[in-house]
Amino acid sequence: MQFLSFAWKMQPSTLNTKKATLHIKNMVSNSCIRIVQEELGRTGFIQVHHVELGKAEVSFDPQLINSDGINVILKRSGFALIDDKDSQLVEQIKTSVIQFIFYGSNANSLIRNSDFLSEKLGHHYTHLSKVFSEKTGTTLEKYIILIKIERIKELISYDEMTLSEVAYLMGYSSVQYLSNQFKQITGLSVSEYKNLLHKDRKPLSSIL
Repeated sequence: MQFLSFAWKMQPSTLNTKKATLHIKNMVSNSCIRIVQEELGRTGFIQVHHVELGKAEVSFDPQLINSDGINVILKRSGFALIDDKDSQLVEQIKTSVIQFIFYGSNANSLIRNSDFLSEKLGHHYTHLSKVFSEKTGTTLEKYIILIKIERIKELISYDEMTLSEVAYLMGYSSVQYLSNQFKQITGLSVSEYKNLLHKDRKPLSSIL
């Protein structure tokens, strides 16, 4: 099975070296970028040009290492190559949602998830939503809510913001709206969660 999306280009160092874009599953944070870069780079067979969430630009000699070998390397750290375009798009959607909700700084734009995703990924939101639902079995809107709840859990755990500030940052129209959705998803009220000794936080890669 072919895992790589190749853009063939001869390198000055060797005629056998090829450039490739690796689409990688389960990259959800900046630490994942560092791990992927380190794991690929330490092989000695792969030159890493650029790594971002869900993607790595590399060069390698196919006679020395192939896609199966690269996949084995990535799986040791909990990642994996993605083999079809729709799955690649779903992973791009996931990483974009996580990047936006966990690292975005424009609070008002959080209300306009569809505009952000459409602009970033270059597809109409209806297309993104359709592909996402077909590949995951759940709606994109539901996934966005689940990621927002995990971010809210994190902010509550830090205890550095009021609930009103959290609601504003996460794009909720009111504290009541946030509280109702939080309880619907977690089964706990915000105050009950806040008082837990061991707060339940899900790894973002495990959501869907």
